[in-house]
Amino acid sequence: MATSPHSIHHAAAAGYQANADRYVLGRPDYPAEIAVWLREVLELQPGKTVIDLGAGTGKFTPRLLETGANVIAVEPVAQMLEKLAAAFPQVKTLAGTAESLPLPDESVDAVVRAQSFHWFATRQALAEIQRVLKPGGKLGLVWNMRDARVGWVRKLNQIVDRHEGDAPRFYTGEWRRLFPYPGFAQLQEQVFMLGHSGAPEDVIYNRVRSTSFIAALPQQQQEQVIEQIRQLVAEEEELRGKDTLTVPYQTCAFFTTKAG
Repeated sequence: MATSPHSIHHAAAAGYQANADRYVLGRPDYPAEIAVWLREVLELQPGKTVIDLGAGTGKFTPRLLETGANVIAVEPVAQMLEKLAAAFPQVKTLAGTAESLPLPDESVDAVVRAQSFHWFATRQALAEIQRVLKPGGKLGLVWNMRDARVGWVRKLNQIVDRHEGDAPRFYTGEWRRLFPYPGFAQLQEQVFMLGHSGAPEDVIYNRVRSTSFIAALPQQQQEQVIEQIRQLVAEEEELRGKDTLTVPYQTCAFFTTKAG
């Protein structure tokens, strides 16, 4: 299905199209507890079908495949969908958005959105997700968020967040205003801890470069942001001179069930 570029926020369209490679390098995985959550809470198993909605390059896709469920990846950014298709040839890939899913009514058991629901948190999107879910089907929403309770993480976030403009963000909580939503049960939440370990170039610099609104900045401004972060790393004793760093994350997992 062809997707109108106007249905994608400008920061996402510009940033993710330009930065699919850094998205792969810089983004953390998900904690082991998510596998249990997918099986026991979302009830994913062989014989079930789940949409990986806003699937990006497929960062969350392996977690869904591990359940044995049939996975359909839906993503509006062609550059990201191409990388997913190359990495996971067993996954059906479709171009589409949350507001226009190229699937029949009541055709899937679950819809999961990892790192993306804040981009399309609209009543139209929820109505469309509700349309394709079977009665009793699950909607799962997952975000990895840097743990800002840690001092240097909070400083890092401050450097990044001053460039967010009008880009939707998870931490603002604006997306929560949609709930409760008619036809869905009360939204429920679990929080897991995660450490993203690796070379600073990946877990800090490429992670920041993969942020949509940073990637959408002119190159000179992007480099100014990275230089500010290099100064932060040089000033923080926990970070300075380390070949390997661990960035602490919280993984927030929400779900609701379609009435039926």
